[in-house]
Amino acid sequence: VTIAALSGDNGILKSTTDTQQVTEQTEKEIANFSTKIHNKEKARQNNMRITCDSLTNTEIKPEEIFSFCNTVGKATKEKGYQEADVYVDGEKKQGLGGGNCQVSTTLYNAVLKVDGLEIIERHEHSGYVPYIEKGKDAAVAYGSYDFKFKNNTNKTIKIIMECQEKDVTAKIIEM
Repeated sequence: VTIAALSGDNGILKSTTDTQQVTEQTEKEIANFSTKIHNKEKARQNNMRITCDSLTNTEIKPEEIFSFCNTVGKATKEKGYQEADVYVDGEKKQGLGGGNCQVSTTLYNAVLKVDGLEIIERHEHSGYVPYIEKGKDAAVAYGSYDFKFKNNTNKTIKIIMECQEKDVTAKIIEM
């Protein structure tokens, strides 16, 4: 910003530069992970989109614990969730929110890539899931199984979730 000012008694016009401090929040992607969508069922795709939308832009400050279930909440018809495949005691059944576990699994694997994010709670599925290798999944069921991690970094992080036709992507952004 250039400011013109009269200086002294002689009326000479001087030009000075005012360097105002502009505080700019810089965001940097520090991890991402994608899983391929094998099941193209409309209800499952719908559920994953709702869940991704509810997670996107969630911020976790240093020392805070993130809870997937507390952030997403219970899958209900009122929220637009539909019945799709879920695992109950190792068997596939229809249930509201089928597909949420692919979202939580994708996020879990992105979180694993960041030093300072500590896994507090994670559960494996009781059956085979095609979108991730065994032992890398994170099953969720509101009220019983959650995926939780603690932000032990000194920066706030933000979650960005994307659900496309062919894959789900989780991005961890440092703020």
